[in-house]
Amino acid sequence: MLKRKLLSLFVITLILSSFMISKADAEFVFNAEQFPYSELQIQVMPEFDYPEEWPENTPSLLIGKYGTFTNRSGQDFEGTIEIAVPTNDKGFEAYLVAEFPDENKPEVQRPFEVNTEKGVISWKPSKAIKNDESYRFVVEYYTGSIEVRDNRSFTYEFSTAADVEALDVIFYAPINAEEITLEPEAPNKTKSDYGEELFYYQYKEVKAGDNYNYSFSYKKEGFESTLDAINKQQPPKDENHSGVNGSTATEQLNNGGSSNADRPIIGIGGASVIGIAIIIAGVFVYLGLKGRAQTAPQSSSTQKSKQQPKKQPARKETKVNHIEDKKELRKKLLTGKIDQETYEEEMKKLV
Repeated sequence: MLKRKLLSLFVITLILSSFMISKADAEFVFNAEQFPYSELQIQVMPEFDYPEEWPENTPSLLIGKYGTFTNRSGQDFEGTIEIAVPTNDKGFEAYLVAEFPDENKPEVQRPFEVNTEKGVISWKPSKAIKNDESYRFVVEYYTGSIEVRDNRSFTYEFSTAADVEALDVIFYAPINAEEITLEPEAPNKTKSDYGEELFYYQYKEVKAGDNYNYSFSYKKEGFESTLDAINKQQPPKDENHSGVNGSTATEQLNNGGSSNADRPIIGIGGASVIGIAIIIAGVFVYLGLKGRAQTAPQSSSTQKSKQQPKKQPARKETKVNHIEDKKELRKKLLTGKIDQETYEEEMKKLV
């Protein structure tokens, strides 16, 4: 009799424990529809830059997703965020995940995993996302999905997993590209002082599950990246290009730097999030998180990103390495780490 009671007690305890564990797990499952976006910006950049060990004579396609969503689940969220990525695309390579936990402070990179079976990139925020609290993030990845024939072409398709109040989709044409076509035709176009053409779409009140499809084609000689081409150019000596940084660009745009009232939504929460080039109204802003990607350990059902931070060559007093030094100074100028005066002084030392 005692054995039966003990057995019954054990079974009940086991069932209750299982129920409690299942309930706890359910509380931490990321349900995208419960995290609607106030802003989502997708940037599509063919041949903008190349990760290390990328195949030669193969154009890369860099995609950046910059979002701000709000926890509407009714409870604090301490689980793992999942964002859909095209893991089955040719040459897919996850590059970066970062969050912006504090207003007006630098991004914080997060370890991440790529699940090829589910087609998602996932990471855990550094702290719980409180109920009704907003969360900002950036995800960047590369694919090799650009086809090279008489021209170079690719299609980009995505659907939203949650409602989005304001959605921007921005395409960057490679520098020196010709015969550019984009379908559907972009309602908004501009061109940077560096010669890079920018096409963008704006959507309001997007619903979860809405689909978008674009076709992009162009002609271009060689495989030089846009970033390398820009590194060779001297930026215009004006106030827009002197010590450009996120806040400066934002202030210029918000103070009328663009005559287009319907410009892409790149405010305090947008310009500071952007992980690549923003070119609007003649203002070139490179807020790149390039060269600082980090990855997470690989599990049996996931594929970790193999991309490591780009290694800088050893500094030697040679002509070749002076070229590398000049490129590095150029990046610092574009990121706003140094101003135009400092840039010019340092460049003189390398002549």
